[in-house]
Amino acid sequence: MGNLLKVLTCTELDQGPNFFLDFEHAQPTGAERDVWDQVDSVLQESESILSGLQSYKGAGQEIRDAIQNPSDLMHQERAWNSVCPLVIKLKTFYCFSLRLEKALYSLLTCLTCPPYTPTQHLEKEQALAKQFAEILHFTLRFDELKMRIPAIQNDFSYYRRTISRNRINNMNLDIENEVNNEMANRMSLFYAEATPMLKTLSNATTNFVTVNKTLPLENTTDCLSTMASVCKVMLETPEYSSRFSSEDTLLFCMRVMVGVIILYDHVHPNGAFNKLSKIDMKGCIKVLKEQPIDNVEGLLNALKFTTKHLNDESTPKNIRAMLQ
Repeated sequence: MGNLLKVLTCTELDQGPNFFLDFEHAQPTGAERDVWDQVDSVLQESESILSGLQSYKGAGQEIRDAIQNPSDLMHQERAWNSVCPLVIKLKTFYCFSLRLEKALYSLLTCLTCPPYTPTQHLEKEQALAKQFAEILHFTLRFDELKMRIPAIQNDFSYYRRTISRNRINNMNLDIENEVNNEMANRMSLFYAEATPMLKTLSNATTNFVTVNKTLPLENTTDCLSTMASVCKVMLETPEYSSRFSSEDTLLFCMRVMVGVIILYDHVHPNGAFNKLSKIDMKGCIKVLKEQPIDNVEGLLNALKFTTKHLNDESTPKNIRAMLQ
């Protein structure tokens, strides 16, 4: 991503303090090490999770054959044997979301705690800021993939119907030891979301604010808005974007920017879109719309459909029109 990238706070750019945030090479200090190790153990699995999702083929044909031939035991068994491994894979993805939630909570605790301001935290604890960005990057990538795989919900619905109706006799149902009814209910809610990983992180951030009643809300929202500004500046400033070694780095910045905007919108009482927001929404959307549509369509949809306050009366009409 280039070596050191200049970052400004998300207040007026000429008023905020200047500092450098190294998204690429930041290494943990001694004070960061424990949390960094904990989060790193989760992030190390993120690529295998994405690979597993990307290779998800579904059991559509087998399920259709079973439904069309309800009395044919061979078709029933074939569908069941195709769906069960997929359900185990879906459970793996869901359980990873729970680990990611805990990792985000740990990072928020570090990046918002007194006596430092969120801006000071991001400057002093760059390795943790980098991990925070990587979690958001993974989250948007996962959700973009998931939205293109309708087979996930079809497969899981067939699994639940089969279990609940007990229509298949003399068949090994040991999978219920792996995915019992309670787990199936939680997984069903998770996959019913258009962007399940982002929903998980939004809920985690909201819960973080609710639980930490003595922590000023601004500590959390300023952390998020500063991160949004970091990414916006990198994307819109040729001095920095020219250092990017590949298009993947541009996508990284865009995903992180959109992720923190959505989290901010869920946590701040007035959201990210109103005139008093510390996030320059017009500038952020403009940066996205200047990119090839194939790169940003999913991100623009995430802003449209997973934010909380876009359609509030306080949202300026020109901002709403930019996302139409």
